[in-house]
Amino acid sequence: MQIYPRQFSRHTFVLILCLISAPLHAALDIEIFGGGASQIPIAILPFADEEKLKQNITTVVTSDLQRSGLFRMIDSGGLAPHDPGDIVYPNWQMRGANALLIGSTRMLPNGQVEVRYHLMDVARQEMLISDMETVSVEQLRAAAHRIADNIYEKLTGDVGVFSTRIAYVEKQGKKYALKVADADGFNARTAIEYIEPIISLAWSPDGTKIAYVSFENKKPVVHVQTLATGARKAIAKFKGSNSAPAWSPDGKRLAVVLSKKGGSQIFLINADGSGLERFSQSSGIDTEPSFSPDGQSIIFTSDRGGSPQIYRMPVTGSASGVAERLTFEGSYNVSPH
Repeated sequence: MQIYPRQFSRHTFVLILCLISAPLHAALDIEIFGGGASQIPIAILPFADEEKLKQNITTVVTSDLQRSGLFRMIDSGGLAPHDPGDIVYPNWQMRGANALLIGSTRMLPNGQVEVRYHLMDVARQEMLISDMETVSVEQLRAAAHRIADNIYEKLTGDVGVFSTRIAYVEKQGKKYALKVADADGFNARTAIEYIEPIISLAWSPDGTKIAYVSFENKKPVVHVQTLATGARKAIAKFKGSNSAPAWSPDGKRLAVVLSKKGGSQIFLINADGSGLERFSQSSGIDTEPSFSPDGQSIIFTSDRGGSPQIYRMPVTGSASGVAERLTFEGSYNVSPH
C-alpha cells in the first residue's frame, strides 16, 4: 500500500462551502479539487446489520473520504464479506481496489451499539486497522467520523479532520447567527444570534471557545464565548475599533487590533480580558495578526512601508521589537495564516 505524503493531501483537500442563507446540509455547493489518477482506490462495504440503526455508518464514512478529494470509491459489485477471513483478495485486486473497509454493528442489551471495522491492504493481503468501539445510538455519526479519520491518517499519512467542527455566520432575514456544526455540516446549533453583523471568528486551540467581533452596540467589540455553557465576555471594547482576534497556541492570550490610540495597531490581551499590552507601534496600519505555531512571534499585515506587506515580530519585547518584512514581490500582500 502506498502511503501518500503530507504535502499531497495539504494541497488537494480543498472545500468551498456556501454557508449563507441556508441550512448547511441543504443546497450546499461543494467543489473539490482532487488528484484523479493520484486518488486512492478504496472499496467501502456496507456495515453488517446497520440497516437496523437510525444512522448509516457506511454513508458517513464514504461521504467523508469522498469529500477530501483523495479517494476513489470502488464498486463492490454485490460482494459483501463482513469478516477478514471471508475476503477473496483477487476479486478486489481485479476491481482495482488498493484498500478495503469492512465492518459490522451489533445492538447490545444495554442499548449501546458495538461497532467493529477492519481496513485491509488488498495488494499485500494484510490488515492495516482492526478496531472496535461501543457507543450510544446518538454517537454513531461521531463514531463514523472517527473511523474516517483513522482511515485517512493510515492511507495518507496526514491527520484526518472529519471529527472536527466548523463555525460560521448565517444570515436569515434581519438576523445574524453564529453557528457551530460538525465538519460535514450536520448537527448545526446556534451559539448566539444578533440583528447586527458577527465577523472574524477564531477557534481557541482546545476547541472549547470562539472569539469573534460583534456590532451589537453599533461598534466592533471582541468577545470570547465558551461553547459548552454559552457564557461570553467582551474582552476588548475600547474606544474606537476592536477587531481581528487571534489566539496564541496555548490559548492563554489573544492578539487583537485596536484603534484606541488613533491608527490601528496590534495589542496582546489575556483570554479573560486582563493584561492589555501593546505589541506593535508604527506610523502605518498594523492588522491581521496570526501567531506562529511556537507562539514566539506574530505574523501580521502592515502598510508601514507604503503598501500592505507581511511582517514578523517576536512576542517578547512587545512594542519595542524589530519587525522583519517577509514579502517583497508585489505591492499588495495580506492575510497571513
